[in-house]
Amino acid sequence: MNQRTLFQAALAGVVAAATLSCGGSKTTPTPTTPTPTPSATLTAPKPDTPAANEQLATLRPTLTVQNVTSDQPTGTRTYEFQISDTTSFSATTTASEIRGFDAQVGKTGVPEGAGGKTSFTVESDLQPTTAFFWRVRATQGSAVGPWSETFRFKSKLMGFNRAGELYDPLIHGETVGTVVGAATWIPNQGLRLDTGSGGVIGYVRYVLPQTISNGEFSMDVEGLRPNNQGDKAKVFGMQQGPDDSDFVTNKYRIDIQYRGITGVPPNCIQFRVLYGSAEDTSVRYEPDANDRNAAVRNLNPTTKYYWQATWGSVFRLFMREGGAAGTGVTQYDKSIATPRGAYLPSPHYAYLGAPPARSGPEAASIPGSIYSNVWISSRPRPDSLGSALK
Repeated sequence: MNQRTLFQAALAGVVAAATLSCGGSKTTPTPTTPTPTPSATLTAPKPDTPAANEQLATLRPTLTVQNVTSDQPTGTRTYEFQISDTTSFSATTTASEIRGFDAQVGKTGVPEGAGGKTSFTVESDLQPTTAFFWRVRATQGSAVGPWSETFRFKSKLMGFNRAGELYDPLIHGETVGTVVGAATWIPNQGLRLDTGSGGVIGYVRYVLPQTISNGEFSMDVEGLRPNNQGDKAKVFGMQQGPDDSDFVTNKYRIDIQYRGITGVPPNCIQFRVLYGSAEDTSVRYEPDANDRNAAVRNLNPTTKYYWQATWGSVFRLFMREGGAAGTGVTQYDKSIATPRGAYLPSPHYAYLGAPPARSGPEAASIPGSIYSNVWISSRPRPDSLGSALK
């Protein structure tokens, strides 16, 4: 063996020895990945208070739920509360929201409370006299739990009278107007107008802070019956005040009639609207004799009727069975264009029933009529307002 061959053999031996001493062929280690924390599975909260369908005495209630359970013991949990006047929770049913009141509220990030319960107090006034629905769900990390059962409560029974809008529930023994003469509060129904001394029937007066030249006057009325006393008996009306001015000759008189036994014809629905003069017949608007004859109705005293008058460039009187939130049979619907004159009483007075004035009790309020859920405004009645009365 020559010298070169001996060198190559020796080198091979050194390499082999080095390989054996290192444990064989060298490999690159694979990095380890942390085990991800599983997403939590949450139960639904259980509504605790207020009780289902509870009538509250506040516009800012505190809502409380029993805390959820989770299959992950660690991690912060928060709660989302939703309140709405509709069970869809996506939008309010209110077509015309009332300034200063909310018909829908959402609050996220409410920390879980100690003691097994979590609470949220509404931070702004809810719409009064309204049935509200509410629900809650919990969040833990990226996990969002299911919604709770939907519960219902009723906001405070409350009326108000401010520029451009008036609301009066009347079923809780209070009014934002003034009761004049004989009347009785009927629990859970409203205010009944009665016959007092001298045969004079009571009425309710509202003095509006601001003239409403285009608007709506609506309410629920029970206790109306055929063949009652009177001729041009009044369901409700408006005028340029005060009461001691003659309602019959008031130049801004609007009166809605359900005529009594001596009416022409008896038991007919009729209205008269004066847009600035009691003498100028061009600004007087009313259905004619044919319309009156077609509007004879035998109303049922046990039925609630929704009456709605709207005025402006058109005067319309609408009346149906079932109250403001009802879908009953339409009993009356008549519109008359009012192109001449304008409705501008100042001060603006409105009435449930009417003051007797010179025509006496026969042309004033209807005895036994029961009123509730009154709305007077330059805007349409909010759809859900008064839903707490059902």
